[in-house]
Amino acid sequence: MNQTKQQYVFGIIIIGVLYFVFGFVTWLNGTLIPFLKTACQLSDFLAYFVTFAFYISYFVMALPSSSILEKIGFKNGIAAGLFIMAIGSALFIPAAFMRSYILFLLGLFILGSGLALMQTAVNPYVTILGPIESAAKRISIMGICNKIAGILAPLILATFVLSGTEEISREIGMSISSDRINTLLDTMALRLVNPYIAMTVVLLLLGFLIRFTHLPEIDKGEVKDKKTGKSIWQFPYMWMGVIALFFYVGVEVIAGDTVIQYGKSLGVGIESAKYYTSLTLIAMVIGYFIGVALIPKVISQRQALIGCAVIGIIFVICALSVSSEAQFQFPFIDITTFRPITMVIPYTVFFITLLGLANSLVWPSIWPLALDGLEDHTKKASALLIMAIAGGAILPLLYGRLADMSNTQQAYWIAIPCYIVILFFSVYGYKIGKKKHLNNF
Repeated sequence: MNQTKQQYVFGIIIIGVLYFVFGFVTWLNGTLIPFLKTACQLSDFLAYFVTFAFYISYFVMALPSSSILEKIGFKNGIAAGLFIMAIGSALFIPAAFMRSYILFLLGLFILGSGLALMQTAVNPYVTILGPIESAAKRISIMGICNKIAGILAPLILATFVLSGTEEISREIGMSISSDRINTLLDTMALRLVNPYIAMTVVLLLLGFLIRFTHLPEIDKGEVKDKKTGKSIWQFPYMWMGVIALFFYVGVEVIAGDTVIQYGKSLGVGIESAKYYTSLTLIAMVIGYFIGVALIPKVISQRQALIGCAVIGIIFVICALSVSSEAQFQFPFIDITTFRPITMVIPYTVFFITLLGLANSLVWPSIWPLALDGLEDHTKKASALLIMAIAGGAILPLLYGRLADMSNTQQAYWIAIPCYIVILFFSVYGYKIGKKKHLNNF
């Protein structure tokens, strides 16, 4: 690459900060689902429109984002994405005062739109920043930044909004006065105001920082000068990657964003359940460290993908098979209140949190496998891969419908076909129509 080492390091640091922002905003959804389910009095199916509104924005905005980046450039695109996210975050303030679920969903859609704009540039940038064979390693490093933020985000939000919600729910259940119920729900919804004021301010400050910071336009990369002489439709392995990524994002969101509500549905108190999303992400961070250590010296990106798919299927079967009443406990210091508590984790919940380990290396492995050899089609393909994030919109909704129709445990059957699709891509789909570079992975 035509970059100095200093530019390379600076680019990595900037991208690491952005991945932290991605993770913080994205993984708030796991806390928002049970909160808005109570505050807006929703069914499981309607509550999972939180994830739908957030992730469907990637499908809507991915291709427009690619065009925007062509016109305004990498740095300006990132700044614009942060400003758009700030608008979405700010909408939570009137939504809380009005207790309007529709306005909450609009805010989430705008937040996701800003993220789509940034990720359309950032993900291929990380992929082409160095050798394709080590792309999964670089993305794993970014994933660590992303998931550390994801570990912190639900705990921070839960500190502000979830404490005391069980008492409110019980009082609502016992109250016969609709005015009293509405007062309680209004008071509950207003807890979102201060956290989202703070997040809006931070996003605006980051946007101005990026706007006035020197950041080389590396996203355009060398690939623009290389021509394949083919249509993008002539790369079936890339399309298989899009399909695999759709199912991966769906199962990742199911594992991370449903687990708090799942624990609550099994009778676990919020003082324990609020940690479940963070536990899922801790498992993902462990997986990322494994990826950084082993790829590509010990195992290939494709081998990592196969392993992730297999253990994902095993963990889901375990989560479905154990009794929902079986649990273990251990003493713990609540890191938000610093009070001693007894952490309660049903075994079935524990296996769902372990899906974080199964999911950890899927994203960083699919991207280089799907983008290999595309040359001048890289940007368009990256936009299509970003569109596949819509799996996070569709599949959690299906989980919510299955939960309403059966129960929250059996609804996790939906994760098995997701991992089967990922396994197919890692064994065969990645090489369909690919005649070179087969030994690189």
